[in-house]
Amino acid sequence: MALLGCFTGFMAGLLGIGGGMIITPFLIMLIPSSLIPHEHIVHVAIATSLATIAFTSLSSVRAHHKRGAVLWNVVASVAPGILVGAVVGAQIAGWLPTFWLSLIFAAFVGFSAFKMFLNKSPRPDRNLPGTIGKFFMGIAIGILAALVGAGGGFISVPWMIWCNVKMQNAVATSAAFGFPIALFGTIGYIISGWNVSGLPPWPIDLGYICIPALFSVAITSVLFAPLGAKVAHSIDTKPLKKIFACLLCFVCLYMIRQAYLAM
Repeated sequence: MALLGCFTGFMAGLLGIGGGMIITPFLIMLIPSSLIPHEHIVHVAIATSLATIAFTSLSSVRAHHKRGAVLWNVVASVAPGILVGAVVGAQIAGWLPTFWLSLIFAAFVGFSAFKMFLNKSPRPDRNLPGTIGKFFMGIAIGILAALVGAGGGFISVPWMIWCNVKMQNAVATSAAFGFPIALFGTIGYIISGWNVSGLPPWPIDLGYICIPALFSVAITSVLFAPLGAKVAHSIDTKPLKKIFACLLCFVCLYMIRQAYLAM
């Protein structure tokens, strides 16, 4: 889990993703079934993954802010919608059975991989929407990010690039979105998992959050996120995005398998 944190922290800083699309399937593999019942393992993995992003995003955005890359005016417009969406998304995830949650996760991982492979250039006249448009985009980002336990970068980075925001600014601003998504999504998962039978009590679990897994991943991810941010400002990330897209394809197939097993 500590090695998983190193990798996801680096990728969070490098590509502006929360790392949840990688953390979640690995937590499903690594959290022992003797600790978490099988019918709750996907919910716990997604919730714990989201909680780690609260730590990773703060470390990543601090490194990007030092380089003046975060578009704080965009963050201020999108964040209120994210807060609403993250809480709603966590509640929806608590109601969904493992089959549908795994299938939704697989669909968005596959979509992210597809977008990374395409890497299309946007029309030169396209810009970010107004304040109302950013607010509703924030709601969409918050709901989807909470559903899959990610920081929202798989939506927000392509969206901002589609609106002609520079790659480095899109990555940095997406990292800033990660904290409100993770914080309010985590609160939502604590509430939705509070009275679920079969989950171990505190200090092992807090709602759907697995505390030992959270800190094992979070501590190392915080250390490696600034390194990823530093590399993001010094290299062309396009070749790396192709490699990462291939990895996401394998993650997509794994989550489809989890959905099949839950049928």
